[in-house]
Amino acid sequence: MNKNQYYTYHDYEKSADFMRSRLKGYKPELLVILGSGLGDMAALAENATYIPYEEIPNFAVSTAPGHAGRFIAGTINGKSVLMMQGRLHLYEGWTPFEVAYPVRVAKILGINSMIITNASGGVNSSFKAGDVMIIDDFIRLCLENPLIGRNIDEFGERFCDMTYVFDKEYASLFEKVAIARGVTPKHGIYYFASGPMYETPAEIRAIRALGGDAVGMSTVHECIAAAHTGMRILGISVITNMAAGVTDEKLSGDEVIEAGKRISEKLSAIMADFIGKM
Repeated sequence: MNKNQYYTYHDYEKSADFMRSRLKGYKPELLVILGSGLGDMAALAENATYIPYEEIPNFAVSTAPGHAGRFIAGTINGKSVLMMQGRLHLYEGWTPFEVAYPVRVAKILGINSMIITNASGGVNSSFKAGDVMIIDDFIRLCLENPLIGRNIDEFGERFCDMTYVFDKEYASLFEKVAIARGVTPKHGIYYFASGPMYETPAEIRAIRALGGDAVGMSTVHECIAAAHTGMRILGISVITNMAAGVTDEKLSGDEVIEAGKRISEKLSAIMADFIGKM
């Protein structure tokens, strides 16, 4: 069994103490996780402090294309924000415990709300590339889970409820703000697939039959850990391409990153408005 399953609360505290030393009294109240191609939103932060993951004790380092691999602490519309410019994925070889590790450190820093974004493939045939989807729920059929192993009671109870992972008030507010900016978000179910290969057309048909509207390789494990700690969560997927078999187009990672960048400016403006109204 992987040793990383056995992170202790002290391990998380050590990471949090290091970050406090770099933040120098700055106390973030919101965690924002930026997905593929969406890292440009980090430019919103005023008076920014940068903390590379590789400098933080016990942290894994992001290796995914388009992920800078650092925290950015700063102010957006009056809110103290800690952003992850780049995240960790199972397909990089990290365990669920390493993927979820930053979320638990954020909780120790006093953060109780999280915005999590990702680039996704559209499974719902009514979607199109460039759509923004508010995540209402997720489907995870893999065995990996950051809550497996000894429970850390300081974070949450052994058997946590997952009925309301995503905060309805946050979703409603985001939708109003987006519409005011000329974007009408979709709502849907996010299906987690481990990657790094894209799904086959047959798998996409199965995902659609199960109720999935978008598919991606991230997000779920961070949300499980955040829900376990009681965080309020807004989940947003950017539909950067249609999934395999929905169209005749072949898929590529470069396409996903470029599509994310195309909508990044508009989504950044929506996020800034949302954060200011939280």
